[in-house]
Amino acid sequence: MIKESELILNEDGSVYHLNLRPENIATDIIFVGDQYRVDKVTKHFDSIEFTTQKREFKTTTGTYKGKRISVMSTGIGPDNIDIVLNELDALVNIDLESRTIKPTHTALNIVRIGTSGSLQSDIPVNSFVLSKYGLGFDGMLHSYDCEQHLESDIEDAFIEHTNWSPKKSRPYAVKNSEVLESKLASDKTFLGFTATAGGFYGPQGRILRLALQDHDLNSKIDNFNFKGIKVTNLEMETSAIYGLSKLLGHHACSMNAIIANRANGTFSEDYQAVVEDLIVYTLDKLVG
Repeated sequence: MIKESELILNEDGSVYHLNLRPENIATDIIFVGDQYRVDKVTKHFDSIEFTTQKREFKTTTGTYKGKRISVMSTGIGPDNIDIVLNELDALVNIDLESRTIKPTHTALNIVRIGTSGSLQSDIPVNSFVLSKYGLGFDGMLHSYDCEQHLESDIEDAFIEHTNWSPKKSRPYAVKNSEVLESKLASDKTFLGFTATAGGFYGPQGRILRLALQDHDLNSKIDNFNFKGIKVTNLEMETSAIYGLSKLLGHHACSMNAIIANRANGTFSEDYQAVVEDLIVYTLDKLVG
């Protein structure tokens, strides 16, 4: 039996942070970072059956072209993803009344829809990036027994290429779900590594008043190439989603609307339209 201190439930039996009960979610779930983007996805739904919000975690479940889908805002960063993935898994794979693991495993299909900037000159603004791998700099996954799901050859190559500081957490690389990639990929999508940082400023090479540990790290990241695959974009969630999904037996894939290109110094003239296009594209692929 799982202790009350380890799996905290609200008075109504819902999981603590997400405020959800098992019947409130579908097995196909779309993650967005911003709570206000949930409605931008669900406005396309045929019907809405449930919605709730606690803190930055907003969830709406409904149907799109007859398929039941949940949309959830995760907030920012790997620490929030740790909460979201563990509590979602508890909803489908733990009997919340007896606090025991269910004998039959349920796999969720999780697709992240986010905005990002491209690091490569040949990936233009207004395009879509499908993350083949998540490359995590945050260290969160190392709190778990995870070695069997990591791509150590990629990690070793990246550490050598960047002369990664031993004072930082070891970068970890995790592959996406091939099942979801096959559903979501097309001639509209670019494939690559999505790097996940543990913060927005220093961890992503931004300088305000604090000096960086490695001023050249961003250019090293831009130039990393593993068997023809490059780091396409830098954000704060994908590797944590991929890593925890692998550990918990779920499928995960990250879709990114490219609204800026750092290499070319360009920015989308209508980034809201790009996000809207990616939302509709992803929904249609999920029901296809």
